[in-house]
Amino acid sequence: MSADSSPRLAGEPARRPPRGSGTSAVEVRRSARRSRTVSAYREGDRTIVLIPARMSEAEERRWVTVMLDKLAAQESKRVLGDSELTERAERLSALYFNGSARPASVRWVTNQNTRWGSCTPAEGSIRLSHRLQGMPEYVVDYVLVHELAHLLVPGHGPRFWRLLEAYPRTERARGYLEGVVAADRLPYLPVARGDGDDGAPDGEPGEE
Repeated sequence: MSADSSPRLAGEPARRPPRGSGTSAVEVRRSARRSRTVSAYREGDRTIVLIPARMSEAEERRWVTVMLDKLAAQESKRVLGDSELTERAERLSALYFNGSARPASVRWVTNQNTRWGSCTPAEGSIRLSHRLQGMPEYVVDYVLVHELAHLLVPGHGPRFWRLLEAYPRTERARGYLEGVVAADRLPYLPVARGDGDDGAPDGEPGEE
């Protein structure tokens, strides 16, 4: 990616003009001195994303999306309780499955480190990993919809994926979760200002 044409000191980050306007404006700054980390922070009415100079444009686009979601999650830290999760799941079932998926219980658990959610169709129970807490709402909703679909179709066959197509943000949510997992494996480690090292969870985003 070419840098802007304005003069700058050696080693100073290259800046891409802001995208969008108002609170949606994003400015990407590349730095040769930044070799591993990706970071982001708010600056007035724009978001600044700092990336290594060697990062490709495709990686830049992906990490901008990941960091915008990460900042949004940090700015909305309210965690739903188990009863609220159950109510939310019931609303999602009504919205996307005409209420046919009826969860008996939905709760957070701390023993799921290799999967985001799981369900037991015979009991109507759904469990979400505590690692989802603080992530964007559409990501939590995707995992809920995924597990609700399993109340109707236990496996991952064509019928299951057709059901999941009802949720319009499926691909974006899957991309977000894949980004969280990839953050622990790629040389670019995402860090939002004030957050320290990312501490992204280990393991694949398992589906059950």
